[in-house]
Amino acid sequence: MPETRPPYPPFDDEAAVRKVQAAEDAWNTRDPERVALAYTPDSVWRNRDRFLTGREEIAAFLRAKWERELDYALRKSLWSFHGNRIAVRFQYECHDAAGQWWRSYGNELWEFDGNGLMRRREASINDIAIAEADRRIFGPRPEGEQGLDIPLQ
Repeated sequence: MPETRPPYPPFDDEAAVRKVQAAEDAWNTRDPERVALAYTPDSVWRNRDRFLTGREEIAAFLRAKWERELDYALRKSLWSFHGNRIAVRFQYECHDAAGQWWRSYGNELWEFDGNGLMRRREASINDIAIAEADRRIFGPRPEGEQGLDIPLQ
């Protein structure tokens, strides 16, 4: 039986919002193996200046990411969708081993197969140093805030 990850394309408004929230929820677990299961076995990624292929490379990348990016917490927002593609913008906050907090801003382009698994992800990301007092993302998004947009800055 083939692997599946609902909702499936083609996406409508409700399905696209659910897909984005599911991705946010998974990434906020910081569980590389769980996150990698949302991608096809041969999924291709561009993440900043890194190019990855397949779940094993994705999981290894995420393990290293979350060893470096401590107390990582993410928010995603649906930007647009069409057919089997979704565009999102996101922000996440984390700190490094020295205690410096960072906010990362980015955009992702996603393409899904017919079973709802992501087969392509392209991420452009910029980081800014922030003071701990300027944090605004604390852990997974509470259910009452799901679907709310994220501020530009």
